[in-house]
Amino acid sequence: MSFEVFEKLESKVQQAIDTITLLQMEIEELKEKNNSLVQEIQQAQGNHEELIRENNSLKEQQHVWQERLHALLGKMEEV
Repeated sequence: MSFEVFEKLESKVQQAIDTITLLQMEIEELKEKNNSLVQEIQQAQGNHEELIRENNSLKEQQHVWQERLHALLGKMEEV
């Protein structure tokens, strides 16, 4: 009877080892996916900052053109 208990214990230990191994593999996959997502976030933040700079530059250019246009319209009204 003690042999049967030992076999059951051995089976349960093997199941636990298998489960731990699978969970470790899953953890590694999740770590890799997390790292990939972190890189995507950093890239998106960089793109966002670049777009903000570009938008500000375009707004500044638009403002300059509006000032030029108003100056030209003012000169036309003087004539």
